[in-house]
Amino acid sequence: MMGPRRKELNMTKTVTLRIDVDTIKRFDARAKIENRTISNFIETAALKYVEEAEAADEFETDEILKDEQLLKRLRKGTMDARKRRGRFA
Repeated sequence: MMGPRRKELNMTKTVTLRIDVDTIKRFDARAKIENRTISNFIETAALKYVEEAEAADEFETDEILKDEQLLKRLRKGTMDARKRRGRFA
């Protein structure tokens, strides 16, 4: 028997999109190459876009890589985690 939370996780919703013919042809061709349905291709591409948008952009990445003190602390934290030292949240 499926509980209410489990059922909620499997729910999908149908969305109607208006996409020009040339774009849909490109999506369809790429979906076929990847052996996906066009629906799955669009969903996967949209999720990838959102995940990348939520990650650090190029400017932020450059700033992080230029900060030697931060990089040193990150390396130390990584080593501590590997050795299971300290508290982790």
